[in-house]
Amino acid sequence: MNLETLFRQPKALPTIPKVMQELITSLNDEDVAVARLVGLISSDQVLSANVLRMANSAYFEVPYTVGTVTDAVSKLGFTNVRSLVISIGLTGSFKRIPGIDARQFWRHSLHTAVVSRHLGAQVAIKPDLAFTVGLMHAIGELVMHLGMPQEMAPVDSALGLLDPDRLATEQATFGYTHADVGAELARRWKFPTQFSKAIAGAANPLAQADFDPLAAVVHVAAWRSRAEENQLSAQDLEAAWTGKVAAKIPLSRNAVLQDLPSLTDLSEGLESLFS
Repeated sequence: MNLETLFRQPKALPTIPKVMQELITSLNDEDVAVARLVGLISSDQVLSANVLRMANSAYFEVPYTVGTVTDAVSKLGFTNVRSLVISIGLTGSFKRIPGIDARQFWRHSLHTAVVSRHLGAQVAIKPDLAFTVGLMHAIGELVMHLGMPQEMAPVDSALGLLDPDRLATEQATFGYTHADVGAELARRWKFPTQFSKAIAGAANPLAQADFDPLAAVVHVAAWRSRAEENQLSAQDLEAAWTGKVAAKIPLSRNAVLQDLPSLTDLSEGLESLFS
């Protein structure tokens, strides 16, 4: 099944909430009417409750209770709140995926997001941008499993979801990878071009004609998250170190291996995204 046929499958492309679509569109608009978007978020009781729960979580370390979406925007900033809403929309749009351990998938994605945010801040990449791309980096896997579950079954039987050989196997089997699918999804959902570029490039940043630091940061973050999920020993972690990509950003080995806070600490308070 080619890429275009995949996206024509009725179940491959879930419908996203209107609020999320408007927030995605606002990523391209420097003159966005924040008050109108805050009103849209506030009018959705479930969404606004989720935003407030996470705004009051340990992740943001607000020393008092955030009681309204307007208050959340005032204290956290609109970009942080927008990132939260998009994250809620992403995780909520993909449920019960055949062949996928959803908790493992979203845990890995969340860990990639928070590590991307942490490392991106060290190399002048906008934290909310790094977080959202990190969360989305593997979303093509979900589209592939929804759109062609039978074709994905042999891949799943041969390789685990976080196996480092998975991309090569997808390329050999289908002629494209979940990174290509994720990039196409970002285009179809009208994310800014830098999102689709980074999602496509994160698979192999050094192979891109135009090196993209954001893609490289997400690549390193995804590598660190997989290492955690696969419980690599310190020796194996050193052996698998993605040093060439990190050096190009540049990020030091210590920044990723020694000085990085634990992934549990980095994501504290956001676990409900995939619960």
